[in-house]
Amino acid sequence: MLENDLGIDFQNTFAKDLEGLYKESSATSYPSAEVLLLNDNLALELGIDLKNLYSMNAFDIFSGNKRPVNSITLAQAYSGHQFGRFNPNLGDGRALLLGEVLNKRGELRDIQLKGSGPTPFSRRGDGKSALGPVLREYLLSESMHALGIPTTRALAVIKTGEQVERGSSLPGGLMTRVASSHIRIGTFEFASLQNDTKLIKKLADYSISRHFPETANVENPYLALFAAVCNQQASLVANWMSIGFIHGVMNTDNMSISGETIDYGPCAFMNTYNPQTVFSSIDTKGRYAYQNQPSILTWNLTRLAESLIELVHHKKDESIRLLTEVLQLIKPVYTNYWLVLMRSKIGLSKEDPTDYELIINLLNLMEKNKVDFTLCFRLLAKSLIGDSKPIRNIFKGCSEFNSWLMLWQERISQEGIPDEEISESMNNINPLYVPRNHNVEAALQAATKQNNMEPFKKLFSILQNPHKENDDLREYSTPLSGDDSSYKTFCGT
Repeated sequence: MLENDLGIDFQNTFAKDLEGLYKESSATSYPSAEVLLLNDNLALELGIDLKNLYSMNAFDIFSGNKRPVNSITLAQAYSGHQFGRFNPNLGDGRALLLGEVLNKRGELRDIQLKGSGPTPFSRRGDGKSALGPVLREYLLSESMHALGIPTTRALAVIKTGEQVERGSSLPGGLMTRVASSHIRIGTFEFASLQNDTKLIKKLADYSISRHFPETANVENPYLALFAAVCNQQASLVANWMSIGFIHGVMNTDNMSISGETIDYGPCAFMNTYNPQTVFSSIDTKGRYAYQNQPSILTWNLTRLAESLIELVHHKKDESIRLLTEVLQLIKPVYTNYWLVLMRSKIGLSKEDPTDYELIINLLNLMEKNKVDFTLCFRLLAKSLIGDSKPIRNIFKGCSEFNSWLMLWQERISQEGIPDEEISESMNNINPLYVPRNHNVEAALQAATKQNNMEPFKKLFSILQNPHKENDDLREYSTPLSGDDSSYKTFCGT
């Protein structure tokens, strides 16, 4: 029996418009489940009254025990290039789309259960999730949101009351995820494999209507759709690079066409600046290292272009030519986004031809001196208000850095803005608190091994105000001493 539930109307546009790109499925029931986390702010944005959020009906929905009124629960189909190798049949093996809701701004948002049990795409998997990866995604996705970076969001975390086997027996978890949509590059790859022009066209039209309506009435809407996706993803990766974020698994099935960060499996924030940093245990060859993220951006979007060839022009050669022209713009578009962000990180608002070299020289010195990525920019800001000792200390008195500092201060003087204002603007852009690996692990260990959520909740609260310094929280802004290159993250499956 269906229950009246969250006080919102579920829509099923994906189910109604894109038959052939999903299979209906149902969530596994977890009778021993308990709520660990509810996201009040996100609920209000979605138009969910807090009384409804904390009701038994909401708990039953988030734990998979009941289906919302009018919801067509489904697992989406998609393909994907995983570490460069194509897998034609992936799909949601442990996730279930409940439908879409209109948020307070009139925007459609997917509501999805992640870890909800087996689906037709699960193959031999159990479709469930351990609690640790669910908590990690809740923490990191909401941290990214607080940093102003496009991302999926987390509405709820449920402890299922069951154990899952992942090499050892671990407590199970279930997350309610919110996204602009869950359409991936891999969704287009799957549609293009079906030898059904109507299906790929329906997916493209749906994507235009939902994400890029401004492209609907141009001369070549499908080429414009591709360009818009390229622009969104270039901006996203530039944002990642500007905060030292390493996604860890940039497979085409993990890249959302909306330009949101999605799938927080083996991701992490870099401490010591090293462009070759890889944290993912499964990325043994460094394909998705920090420095490779911009080139993988283009590689992935090339796979999307291949999926759109038959839509862009009736002549294949002409279609390839037009798509290639857009692909050739990705690198300069990305570089421009990156340069704007990096300028702002070092206090520059005006453009100067020497800025790119100035930034690259700083990054090279950071790498050479093994400087913490996050702290460097905060201490640079501090040097503008009379305290340059900390920034000089982390560069260990490097004479090359002292020379760079003089050039930077000269460049800052060209801005015509008081140093105090520039310092403040830098602090408003450069976070002091990011999800440092040791803090994340400590919080997850306490939650999963000791049933103690307090360290997690404290860390979460701190990360919701990433720019505001608090002397009592110094341990959360300070990296562990030594190299963190041996730290490994793991895929949630």
